[in-house]
Amino acid sequence: MASNSELLRAAILKKMHVKAEYDGYHREMCPHALGRKGGVRHVFSFQFAGQSSGGLRPEGEWKCMEVDKLSNVSVTNGPWRTKDDYKPPPRCFDQIEVEVAY
Repeated sequence: MASNSELLRAAILKKMHVKAEYDGYHREMCPHALGRKGGVRHVFSFQFAGQSSGGLRPEGEWKCMEVDKLSNVSVTNGPWRTKDDYKPPPRCFDQIEVEVAY
């Protein structure tokens, strides 16, 4: 069985959707970057569906999440979703391991 990091890496490289649970909420997102901040692995994604503790804008929004806090991770097919303002924030990464190619 693939790890969360392996699933996210494959989704980034193939521009695929990811469904997962995070902080008790169902999330649907397109991951754009995977890396570490302070030794903790993070993923930076465009979340376009599901829920969030602070609500989710109808047009979707960028989210930085700790990889180890994701559960029930699955990769699915669907149209790639992003926004023009993509830029991995310093609060999410010290080092990026893999990033989506435009």
